[in-house]
Amino acid sequence: MSAKLAVVVPVRNEAPNIAPLVLEIEAALAAIPHEIVYVDDGSTDATADELRAAAARAAPLRFLRHRRSCGQSAAILTGVRAATAPWIATLDGDGQNDPSDIPALLARAEAEPGLALIAGHRVRRRDSAIKRLTSRVANGLRARLLGDATPDTGCGLKIFRRDAFLALPAFDHMHRFLPALFLRAGGRVISVPVNHRPRLRGASNYGTLDRALVGIVDLLGVMWLQRRWRRPEIEGPLAIPEQSG
Repeated sequence: MSAKLAVVVPVRNEAPNIAPLVLEIEAALAAIPHEIVYVDDGSTDATADELRAAAARAAPLRFLRHRRSCGQSAAILTGVRAATAPWIATLDGDGQNDPSDIPALLARAEAEPGLALIAGHRVRRRDSAIKRLTSRVANGLRARLLGDATPDTGCGLKIFRRDAFLALPAFDHMHRFLPALFLRAGGRVISVPVNHRPRLRGASNYGTLDRALVGIVDLLGVMWLQRRWRRPEIEGPLAIPEQSG
């Protein structure tokens, strides 16, 4: 049976989280034909070894590896391109997103007509106070300047159609702006409350200051994209004039 859903998981230096998260994904999606696509973004720890071991145990798991780190957005794009399923769920590899939320989000996505992004909303964040504060400021600034009307653009748990994602403009850090990009393409964004868990193993690969500085440049770039595109309003097929004679 072909997969309905591909779970794409970008990772970098997440060796201790590989096996536990794969087991959780398998348990959560036991009733859904699925595949799991991990992308190792140039890890320098034992992530690749853990992925080889996990792939030997879990039949629907495949993994690819970037020779050197290219960033989370590049890893997601690599995974989506490698997937075969029509639906994609993205999941952070640190274990803080809960795979048991995926079936409900997929059902919501399938019930929505047209182009839609189902975005997880971490109502009860299990992060440090400084991370919660910076995310709140960033989400508010993005919503004000981009009009993405999304309370938690940084949540790694999202579901969308594979073909819709591949039609979006690709750039570094695009994963942080998926709501704005889907709206730009004429779609809708639906935020759904999801579970959020503390990190139990490993260390975060992201700092607060570096994300903020890069985020300002990215925000300006997405604002430029929005202003440089006017979505056509298509009125339907035109009548073909009859040929005389």
